[in-house]
Amino acid sequence: MRHSLSPLAVLLAAGALSATAPALAADQWNLATPYGDASFHTQNTKQFAEDVRKATDGELDITVHSGGSLISHAEIKPSVRRGTVQAGEIFLSTLSNESPIYEVDTLPGLANSYDDAYALWQASKPIITKLFAEQGLMPLYAVPWPSQGIYTDFKLTDADQFQGLRVRAPNINTQRFVKNLGGIPTETEEADIPTAFSTGRVDAMITSVSTGKSMAAWDYVSNFSDANLWFPKNIVFVNKRAFDRLDDTEQKAVLDAAKQAERRGWQMSRDDRAESVKALEAHGITISKPQGDLKKQLQAAGDKLFKSWQERAGEQAKQLVADYRQRQQPSE
Repeated sequence: MRHSLSPLAVLLAAGALSATAPALAADQWNLATPYGDASFHTQNTKQFAEDVRKATDGELDITVHSGGSLISHAEIKPSVRRGTVQAGEIFLSTLSNESPIYEVDTLPGLANSYDDAYALWQASKPIITKLFAEQGLMPLYAVPWPSQGIYTDFKLTDADQFQGLRVRAPNINTQRFVKNLGGIPTETEEADIPTAFSTGRVDAMITSVSTGKSMAAWDYVSNFSDANLWFPKNIVFVNKRAFDRLDDTEQKAVLDAAKQAERRGWQMSRDDRAESVKALEAHGITISKPQGDLKKQLQAAGDKLFKSWQERAGEQAKQLVADYRQRQQPSE
């Protein structure tokens, strides 16, 4: 009987063989991401890898494995921590079971613009860097998705419409938010969204216009309520031991490319948001802003979530929010 090996098993086997072979001239890194090649996040990550390759004249070669082709989303951080792969990209708030601090960019109403979201990242970055360091990891850069809204196959006008509604919620705070509104949260990876709708596992979803465009949301919903709930981020990080093994030139190349990737990625997010809105409307999606009772009900559900978060996160949360408020710029 023949047994097929997973991509990760093949990678590990190759690594074992190379350990007994002459050393390669170039350092080889693998970077795992759950997002497909069409995502602006993946495009940005691949450009980061190319920038490092050019800056080191190929002495550090980073291969980006997209679409969960090497490791599933949930296994990326543990794999980087173990050193199975050298780097990874994840949706930051999926780490909320480790610390409430990782939930900060999924709190409704805290950051209402890209400028606010960047100020929040700068305020939370030192704490997140410390949390990662405790596990032998080092953040390289973070890039936000466009603000999150609510996709439905009907016009959303009142929170009562959430009663019994199965809503795709990709992280714990979104799940809590859906529960606060009376809905039934369902955890579904981005790549599984079309199947989840077609099989009736979900009726609605909370996500960005970018995901709506890439997943062809018009095939299963007709309305997008642009609630501007929050700006969640992806974070790209590296195994600290792997980074420390690089020479000074290679380390500098990685850090410089990371700075460029962060600047470029934030602009790509803005651009993708504008393009995605046009694509949704062109395919018949009706886009509206929450009004009247719905706006108040969403705010109330968000306030409840924020209060709960502050209680769980404690003094660290108070300091983070205070720092963030000092950094805030006037809203866009």
